Amino acid sequence: MSLPLSTSLNIAPLASAFNSTSATYKFYWLLSIIESVEEGKSNIEKRELFAKMLANSWYTVNYFHISFGNQDLIQQAIKTIATAEAIPINIRKDQLMNVLLTGQNRETISLLRHFDKNVPHWFLTPWICKSKGENYTQYRNRIYRESQRFHNQVLYALHADHIEINPIWMDYVKNNARILKDYCYWNLSNFLQVRNPNVSDIPGKLIKPPFRGSLVNQRKNYWDIVFKELGTVQCIYTDSKLSITKYALDHFVPHAFVSHDLIWNLAPIDVIYNSIKSDKLPIMDLHFDKFYNLQKTAFEIVSEVSPKSKLLEEYVYLFNKQQSEPKFNYDQLKDAISPLISIAANNGFQFYTD
Repeated sequence: MSLPLSTSLNIAPLASAFNSTSATYKFYWLLSIIESVEEGKSNIEKRELFAKMLANSWYTVNYFHISFGNQDLIQQAIKTIATAEAIPINIRKDQLMNVLLTGQNRETISLLRHFDKNVPHWFLTPWICKSKGENYTQYRNRIYRESQRFHNQVLYALHADHIEINPIWMDYVKNNARILKDYCYWNLSNFLQVRNPNVSDIPGKLIKPPFRGSLVNQRKNYWDIVFKELGTVQCIYTDSKLSITKYALDHFVPHAFVSHDLIWNLAPIDVIYNSIKSDKLPIMDLHFDKFYNLQKTAFEIVSEVSPKSKLLEEYVYLFNKQQSEPKFNYDQLKDAISPLISIAANNGFQFYTD
């Protein structure tokens, strides 16, 4: 993916900003700058930018449990602040920003300030190169000095507690904000995929959607059909009898990990249990056989009652079979789900225990 060209700006330094990265800082730093410029700001407090870095990564860390790598403090900072400030996972971004910007918790303030040790000045190294013989402190101080006179068309000037966007960059960033953010997320997803090789759909786990997808179709055109045939269905977790008017659709492997609503990963369960279980993992030895038997029964009913259902095609892709071969395979379903449970557990998802 390439950046938009400009007749008056040297885009090369910006395009190379992510060439050498060992943590997610640069991606979230630039995203925060772009957002601030979109808001019409040219002088931006560093604390605001650091807060936006955490706010933009909050959902990815807390909901999807994506690993940022051992060297990355963002993940650690988010978990520490979430505990220290008693912040819920599903907090709105504006509410989170208010906590991070106005809170007086010393640990939170210290964690935000930590990012000033490296992020703001090292981001500018493509514009201001290191001179031979310079040590760390000398180079850092020179980046501050030269940025303040906008040397080499540098993106912003560095000051003790804020940055000042170079006026010649304002229109470029504003007019190309969407492309620039896509560029950040594209590079970020590539960075994270290497560190999470077994996690699917990394790009879909970087931005909190405005709402979760509805399961109305799966309920009305699949599981309601099953209830109409059977009358009641037994919950695979509580063994209680469920009715068509009172059941919840649960993701066997949590949605927070798979980020899809495919029918082979859904099962009706007790409404109260569903709220308690949340995104906890099922225990395969206790729950899989019940899940399989319910899935198999449902598949056979829908195949008979509504053979042209599009939802049945999701099993075709799972089992790699033609629609003319409706056999429901125990081993293939288990082989598809078991690795997902193991990987999710390794990524920080917890098992639910009564």
